[in-house]
Amino acid sequence: MNLRPILSPNPMNKPVKVLSIGGSDSGGAAGVQADLRTWALLGAYGMSALTAVTSQNSLDIHAIQFMPAAFIRSQIDVIFDDYGANGVKTGFFGRAELVEAAAAGLQQHQPPNIVIDPVLVNHKGAAMFRGDVLHAYKTLLIPQATIVTPNLNEAALLAGLEIKKWENVQTAVSHIHALGAKYVLLKGWREGDQMVDVLFDGCQTERFTTKYIKTENLHGSGDTMSASICAFLAMGEEMKTAVARAVPFTHQAIKNGADWQLGKGHGPVWASR
Repeated sequence: MNLRPILSPNPMNKPVKVLSIGGSDSGGAAGVQADLRTWALLGAYGMSALTAVTSQNSLDIHAIQFMPAAFIRSQIDVIFDDYGANGVKTGFFGRAELVEAAAAGLQQHQPPNIVIDPVLVNHKGAAMFRGDVLHAYKTLLIPQATIVTPNLNEAALLAGLEIKKWENVQTAVSHIHALGAKYVLLKGWREGDQMVDVLFDGCQTERFTTKYIKTENLHGSGDTMSASICAFLAMGEEMKTAVARAVPFTHQAIKNGADWQLGKGHGPVWASR
């Protein structure tokens, strides 16, 4: 896998600036921690606007402290007022008013690349939040998205259908694209010993395949995928190229951590160069 050094091509060799709007994972596997780790590895300058602080480990989320909506908006505004950002990636919100605050900030500041990772289900595939959170995603965040990156269960919620066969995949990405996103990347469709990620631009689908890895250690894989796409877009890559680089990068991260037993539950992926 070719992951050449990817700093911005300018005389000062300054890194691109990317912002993660999401939750803090005390176990370090996912959320803002996974985003910042991915960006540091790829040579991007990562910033954060925390939506929530969690008390969690590999077994469970024990407690969540949500940030006030006004505080989330303040974090976003001060970053854009000073640093600016070449790309933004969103993750965990958990409450509709927090989605609303972030969406309003993005609408005001208009970053060039917005990657929406819709955190709507737990690692078992069960919906985690009330319907107003889903509604806020569909009406406020996704219409601003350069790309939205749901897994199968999140795509099923967003599209309002079960995804049991390939025809359902095609219907789901069409439904989600109709919400306003420029691109949809549906992650995790399995065909035998292959995993397929499907990119849809409103007209055509493109398939990105990797070999299936049997492991429970997938915590943070979605964040790693969406954060790497965000970094590559911020660095000037076209969408297909950004996804084509992010897919093997994430696959390698899953492979690296597949046999670990860091805790007593499902472990993290481990991105590396």
